[in-house]
Amino acid sequence: MRAMMRDLDRGFWPSPSRAAFPAVNVWQGAEAVAVTTELPGIEPGDIEIAVKDNVLTLSGERKASEVPEGARWHRNERGYGKFSRAIRLPFAASDDKVEARMTNCVLRIVISRPEAENPKKIEIKAA
Repeated sequence: MRAMMRDLDRGFWPSPSRAAFPAVNVWQGAEAVAVTTELPGIEPGDIEIAVKDNVLTLSGERKASEVPEGARWHRNERGYGKFSRAIRLPFAASDDKVEARMTNCVLRIVISRPEAENPKKIEIKAA
């Protein structure tokens, strides 16, 4: 009975690990915002990055591990399936100002601030 209730609850209440996958770190500098996330087991071709206005969307799919014929799972803890994260940026960005690189399963996305957004120093002229 407990197992049946647990399975029923899983359908209605997302687990914390799935709700926030992938976990991201976001930092802002004077000229850009950087987002890093760990995506083990996911190929770069299975990841989509989009920017619209001031929202960065990261989505993709982690495919399930295959079990050889005749074998059965002893333990299956790694999550799989489609994921999507929307991250609000502190400025409106365009896709031509976005760079992404994946190294050792860590995806790093850098979104440069538009030129119009960068503060400009005003020179004071002597009279």
